[in-house]
Amino acid sequence: MIKSNKIITTLILAVASIPAIAQVRTLMSPDKTIKVEINDDLSYNVYKNSNELLRNSKLGIKFDNGVSVDQSTKVVGSKTANKKEKVKTFLYRTGDFDSEYNEMTLKLKNNVWLTFRAYDEGVAYRFETKFKNKRAFKIIDEKAEFAFADNYRAWLPFSTNDKKPMAMAFQATYDNNQLSSLGEKLAFLPSAIDCNGVKVTIMESDLEAYPGMFVKAEGSKIKGVFAKYPKTFDYYPWRKQKYVTATEDYIAKCSTNRTFPWRIIAIAAEDKDMPQNNMVYALASKNRIGDTSWIKPGLVAWEWWNDWNISGVDFKSGINMDTYKYYIDFASEYGLDYLVLDEGWYEPKSGDMLTTIPEINLPELVEYGKKKNVGLVLWTVFNVLDDQLEEACKKYSEMGIKGFKIDFLDRDDQEAVEMLYRIAEATAKHHLFVDLHGTYKPTGYNRTFPNIVNVESVFGMEEAKWSKADDKDMPLYDVTFPFIRQQCGFSDFTQGGMRNASRKDFQPVYSNPMTMGTRCHQAAMYVVYDSPFTMLADNPTAYKKEPEYTKIISSMPTVFDDMTIVDGKIGEYIITARQNGNDWYVGGLTNWTSRDISMDFSFLPEGKDFDVMLMSDGTNADKVATDYKIEKTTVNKSTKMNIHLASGGGFVMILK
Repeated sequence: MIKSNKIITTLILAVASIPAIAQVRTLMSPDKTIKVEINDDLSYNVYKNSNELLRNSKLGIKFDNGVSVDQSTKVVGSKTANKKEKVKTFLYRTGDFDSEYNEMTLKLKNNVWLTFRAYDEGVAYRFETKFKNKRAFKIIDEKAEFAFADNYRAWLPFSTNDKKPMAMAFQATYDNNQLSSLGEKLAFLPSAIDCNGVKVTIMESDLEAYPGMFVKAEGSKIKGVFAKYPKTFDYYPWRKQKYVTATEDYIAKCSTNRTFPWRIIAIAAEDKDMPQNNMVYALASKNRIGDTSWIKPGLVAWEWWNDWNISGVDFKSGINMDTYKYYIDFASEYGLDYLVLDEGWYEPKSGDMLTTIPEINLPELVEYGKKKNVGLVLWTVFNVLDDQLEEACKKYSEMGIKGFKIDFLDRDDQEAVEMLYRIAEATAKHHLFVDLHGTYKPTGYNRTFPNIVNVESVFGMEEAKWSKADDKDMPLYDVTFPFIRQQCGFSDFTQGGMRNASRKDFQPVYSNPMTMGTRCHQAAMYVVYDSPFTMLADNPTAYKKEPEYTKIISSMPTVFDDMTIVDGKIGEYIITARQNGNDWYVGGLTNWTSRDISMDFSFLPEGKDFDVMLMSDGTNADKVATDYKIEKTTVNKSTKMNIHLASGGGFVMILK
């Protein structure tokens, strides 16, 4: 009997020592090619077919009320669903798209929920609080870790401010290297990783009343970093631009229960799939402004990049009435929809955008523009507009101003994000659209506020005014960012430079700036880049001297019915085709490497011939970058066409 009890006791101890079998919850994309495994400790793994992309990536969130989600948090319930919807878009790369995903929502202890979604084009997750006590709370920090299965190569756009890395304009070229070689310097999103040919892009969507995510590389991991909530501010005197001088010890404060931003892991089997990813738009909050019929995209004359440098006139060019009427006349002659009045129409140091400088009679300019069918858009600083928001919106909408170009936010902490939403809402109420410069990347806010018609957050044409070709390789960037940055939304690159230079000849010039690459490289940007509100950045005098070329770029639509990437490889070249009604527009760009491409027209409809105007690099474009040629031909779906792209070159094709 004693022996029997010993055996039973031994068996009980043995069973007790056997560890519980860990439960792995699996979520598949609708097409079964993407799999997410969510482990008991809430770490997760992501696969594309048999390719392991992410391994034991950790996530979490910590609140000031004693609640936290970490690797010890237990799952107390779950539910799954399959959902489909047709997403109708506005000013987007396609008129609509089908969105389908499988979803798993996990109820965690302490009334926090974690939702994962698997799309055919990637994975997303986010937190939601459902605290029974609905009092205000703070977020101390969030853990967002992307642990890659190997030491892959990545493209990270690092902060340009070493002292205050979270205070900058979100404009940088990409450092492309293995993750372990990139250091721990802060980078902003989107960032991309090459996982043995499969490209992963980290993004976020539905960022509202919460800081944006920065990232840093640590070994083979990328980790999220978030700006602390601002405590005190000061102003730069030359523009009255607001900046943070001290921060709190938390990243966000919340007045009640809420959902948090989506963390996106976009996945592309081929490079050409990357610019066509729709996850940021699909996951964003829907239109909050209602009617959009008053919002008119279009082409824009602009004076800042060319430094108001018109010539052959009998008046002194600058920020004055004669100069702006000249720009309006040019815009009217070539059918451009708008003119931007950039910095200087009010005194920047004053921080008062309700008072124009004496040289400008704004009501007179508005009326002059109306007669010429050219609308006016006013530049301002984010916090300057915010400080006078209702007054400025009311005054200028009643005057007939069409919108604002808003600049120098240079932050994405919670207070800055709230400012952007506040401005978008107020301007929409007064039927004013906005073009955002000096701000963080699109996070779906253009779906929520369709009056946001363009966003900078790119290393755009202004950089040519002060960057050397050996330091900042613009043609390389030009064929890199469409694959990465344009996944999350459109980009105001401010293209159209007329003084084009080869790599050998290029020099940074502030007042009469050049561009790196050929004339056709510039023209192709009007097709390749998603840009509903698109600048012609050079001066009217330069354009008027070349009317044939100017008529071509000024005839380009800025919004299209559909888009497809015909071919491309990140950092090397890209060929984009866009449909507008029955017509098609095709643009191709290359880096500094000249190349011959075989153009495939299989995207065209069956049984139709198209008359084609092809503008391509001229025979001597490798030396004389302004050299181009125009040819006319006919093509159909089965046509193949060889096109030569010079170093830093490009081409544009219009198919009628």
